[in-house]
Amino acid sequence: MKPPYTITSQILKLISDISIKIGEINANYLSKQSPQLRKNNRIKTIHSSLQIEGNTLSLEQITAIVENKRVIGPKKDVNEVINAIDVYNSLPTYNSHNEKSFLKAHKTLMNGLTSTAGKYRTTGVGMVKGKQVKHIAPPASNVAYLMKDLFNYLKTNQELTLIKSCVFHYELEFIHPFTDGNGRMGRLWQTLILMNEFPVFEFLPFETLISKKQKEYYAVLSKSDKVGNSTSFIEFMLNIINDSLAQLLQYKSRIMTGIDRIDYYLAIGQKEFSRKDYMNVFKDISSATASRDLNKAIKLKKISQYGDKIPLNIRSRNC
Repeated sequence: MKPPYTITSQILKLISDISIKIGEINANYLSKQSPQLRKNNRIKTIHSSLQIEGNTLSLEQITAIVENKRVIGPKKDVNEVINAIDVYNSLPTYNSHNEKSFLKAHKTLMNGLTSTAGKYRTTGVGMVKGKQVKHIAPPASNVAYLMKDLFNYLKTNQELTLIKSCVFHYELEFIHPFTDGNGRMGRLWQTLILMNEFPVFEFLPFETLISKKQKEYYAVLSKSDKVGNSTSFIEFMLNIINDSLAQLLQYKSRIMTGIDRIDYYLAIGQKEFSRKDYMNVFKDISSATASRDLNKAIKLKKISQYGDKIPLNIRSRNC
């Protein structure tokens, strides 16, 4: 069954704006980010998503954990970060439309933090703020059916991916299928749904903007609960996505350097290539510029040359 929501003029405008930005990102070679930018954005994603849930570790501490350095902090917070690193690094291996894959991700995310990691709750839950009950989740006996129905919507409904990702995020928070980790899973799975169609979302830290608008995030979840549909939440999340894409474009509005181009090209995964292959990707540069890029990359030992023919024959150092 399709979850309740309405496609408003605001949603249509945001979809249009996001589509234009994704087109600009693809045209400017930004869908595959440099390794350093990917690392920085992944750290921001983990920090923001966990901060929303009360984790106290700083960006610097999370960076240290990513780099396998020792960090002093609450054991639970450190474990949350380690688990988040594991699950985000494994993101491409999960199937966004598969419920078993979903439970596997939760098991990794909550490993050592709850005895029910990877399992749906068997008790009732509610969200309380102060003395006020904010949300009472459906009975535990309904969780398995509701989640099966939600995944069926994800697999069979012809709605746009951008909309379905927001609907899934909201419905997951409403069902609250786990005793802990629901918010983290909602944000993680929305990222996975989006990146299947738009690769840029794998390393786009839109959780950072959610963290900055945390009160609004919870307010719009509550509003959607009260009215019985996710329309307001869809509008909120599309705004977050649109703003995140705008920030990426703003960050990369400068002219790409030769190393930027090389990092982008290597991120595509090409192991052996010629100068001609390189120029087929960067159609707006001259052959002289292409040669300078490649020679610079050779000196930096990012790539190596083999053979003595012109154009250059190149191998990635990762071959």
